[in-house]
Amino acid sequence: MRPRDIDGPSRALATGRVLIAVLLVALLGVGCRSHRATDDAKSGPETIYQRAQKSMKNGDYVGAIKGLEGLQSRFPFSEPARQAQLDLIYVYYRSRQIEPAVDAADTFIRENPTNLRVDYAYYMKGLVYFERQPNRLERFFKADLSARPPVNTRKSFEAFAALIQKYPHSPYVADAQQRMVYLRNRLAFFELHVAEYYMRRGAYVGAINRAKGCVENYDGAPAVQPAMKVLIQAYHQLNMQDLAASAESVYAANYGADSNTSPGRAWWGGHKASAP
Repeated sequence: MRPRDIDGPSRALATGRVLIAVLLVALLGVGCRSHRATDDAKSGPETIYQRAQKSMKNGDYVGAIKGLEGLQSRFPFSEPARQAQLDLIYVYYRSRQIEPAVDAADTFIRENPTNLRVDYAYYMKGLVYFERQPNRLERFFKADLSARPPVNTRKSFEAFAALIQKYPHSPYVADAQQRMVYLRNRLAFFELHVAEYYMRRGAYVGAINRAKGCVENYDGAPAVQPAMKVLIQAYHQLNMQDLAASAESVYAANYGADSNTSPGRAWWGGHKASAP
């Protein structure tokens, strides 16, 4: 018999063996997955929670979310499910799922108003919005961040303020207070930016309203001094000399004499408020 007559059946036999091996591996994989799925289906809330905790510690936030959401779905009234509500806030935050994190925090606050850990939900809500502030790359390129409407800034400030008001002895208060200083300055600079915009457009009444809001609501913020200058200039432009003189007296008492407050100099045209 010629060699090629032997090689043909040999190759066929070898190919068959490979296919059988592949099928066996596939069947084993399906069996393992089925076993794990059955295992998960039979597991109690404590076991599911422990697995989710292990995923969290390993940085597998997607796996942790899947486990915690499954726990809440299957055992919604168990104690682990209640703890899972708090953990979900954290893992959503770490996986940069902003809206789900806020929703989870609001849900916990609404459903567990007397829980000993509700202060954590307020803190995380503030932190989630705080992290949505302009990033370091924008700061590096010196973007005019004060010009952006501070929607998330306000939400973050309000969440931290609620934490401090409701739970003044919470361990998260100290960090929240430090963040609120930055947020407050950010809000003040935005008011200043809008006031300066109105000055450039000749809308002096609008400039007065926004500058007064900055001065009255954010006393001590770095933006207050330039806001006082806007106020003085706007009063002069409207020929409201008594109010201008009063504002100048307040400015001099707090910051000393400054030639920039002179009505003859339209200083606001080229001024830009810097980010805090």
